[in-house]
Amino acid sequence: MLRAVAFDLDDTLAVTARDRETLLAEAADRADVALDFGREDYLAAHRKHSGTESRRPVFEALAGEQAPALTHAYRAAVGEAMSSVDGAAETVERLRERYRVGLLTDGPDRTQRDKLRRLGWRDYFDAVVVTGAVGAPKPDRAAFESLCDALDVAPEEAAYVGDDPDRDVAGAAAAGLLAVQVTYDGGPAVHPDADASLSRKELSTLPTVLAELVGDGTDDA
Repeated sequence: MLRAVAFDLDDTLAVTARDRETLLAEAADRADVALDFGREDYLAAHRKHSGTESRRPVFEALAGEQAPALTHAYRAAVGEAMSSVDGAAETVERLRERYRVGLLTDGPDRTQRDKLRRLGWRDYFDAVVVTGAVGAPKPDRAAFESLCDALDVAPEEAAYVGDDPDRDVAGAAAAGLLAVQVTYDGGPAVHPDADASLSRKELSTLPTVLAELVGDGTDDA
């Protein structure tokens, strides 16, 4: 029996209007910091120094004493550029009529919760787990276990919806959850571990997809 549905945040429920490299350049300009590193340098530093609360340890490795200003500017740039996917809020609200609804998102706790604040979604979910706070980024099984614990369900009673084939789909499947992959133009192919998939443009059809997946014919979408 399906009792809970949980989501990834970035590129699943919300997207940024500009690519991250552009946002990084905008943040550096806003903070009046010379940008002498690129996106690949940032990603390498993020893998090695990612903090539990913010991106500051990442920028400390890249920009030294200018890290506080750059951290603040980048968080603001990303937040301002982020918007919800069409139909995302309505889909979450509709699912809440039948299931417990959660969010499992990678990143520093303060950063990801700031995104929810900017989107107006702080009260949308029954449980929010940010992996930076639990020290287990997806696809670590512990991340999904923390999610299920927060939702008070067993893994086999939950479905996880995300766009990343390895972190979201394979991670959820390995932890025992149903895995639904969100696809988009130019994005990755559907992972073989996905129990179902749907286009991000058709996110509003998710209740029907879930009903069909678990053999529940009561959904009238």
